[in-house]
Amino acid sequence: MIPDSLTQSQYDTVYNIFSLVIAAQLFTSVFLIISLKRILPRYRQAITVAAIVCGIAAYHYFRIFNSFTEAFVTDAVGGKGMYTQAAGAGFNEGYRYVDWLLTVPLLLLELIAVLALARKMQTSLLVRLIPASALMIALGYPGEISGDNLTRGIFGFLSTIPFVYILWVLFVELTKSLDRQPPAVRKTISRLRVLLLATWGVYPIAYLLPAIGADGADAWVGKQIGYSVADILAKCLYGLIIYRVARIKSFADDSAFALDELSMEDAREVTSAAKPAGNAQ
Repeated sequence: MIPDSLTQSQYDTVYNIFSLVIAAQLFTSVFLIISLKRILPRYRQAITVAAIVCGIAAYHYFRIFNSFTEAFVTDAVGGKGMYTQAAGAGFNEGYRYVDWLLTVPLLLLELIAVLALARKMQTSLLVRLIPASALMIALGYPGEISGDNLTRGIFGFLSTIPFVYILWVLFVELTKSLDRQPPAVRKTISRLRVLLLATWGVYPIAYLLPAIGADGADAWVGKQIGYSVADILAKCLYGLIIYRVARIKSFADDSAFALDELSMEDAREVTSAAKPAGNAQ
């Protein structure tokens, strides 16, 4: 439940964490777009999707941020004091679910696209993962907005079913297709799946806090922090790892491309190392 009031410290914490997420998502998206030319064309779809995911998240966090600042106001001089819910305004948690409904399927699409699997295998994975991820988010929302613990528990359990199915596909079915990937890619994908499991695990924990009696302003603030940190890891860090996989596969597929890229990096290092000496002269 949304608290009726927040202390100055609680307000500042939520305000700052939302600002952090906006910056992280926005500039990760910019970096990925700028870096598209540093990978082979066949892997650019995955990086484009990763940039879109971060862009969608940045947009929704702008909306979440605005909803928060409009929902909690203070009459204290200089804006320092207790913040209470403004009359006729409320914090809209639904923005998160709209964001997740769009970005969670795209996160899975990133992973499948960057592996460049055979079309039959790719289609098989996508037709199972995308609907399951959308169903997981859709089933979680009615429980999120409900103040009744039984309702939260029922919808929480229902949303867990597609969640477990997604994990089964990622850790069992997807493993069968990794044998043909470069060793560095296999290792990175294994870590990527663990990252997904760890970050996605934050959401059900935060979701169930009211059911175990963790309520009030502190619990609500803690939930906002948990959701926000998980979103940074599950979108920004995940996208950067997908970019690393695309780089590894680009180098493995085309030795000439790898040589050109490494030569460019070496040239930049030589140039940057020479600058201080040149300036000294």
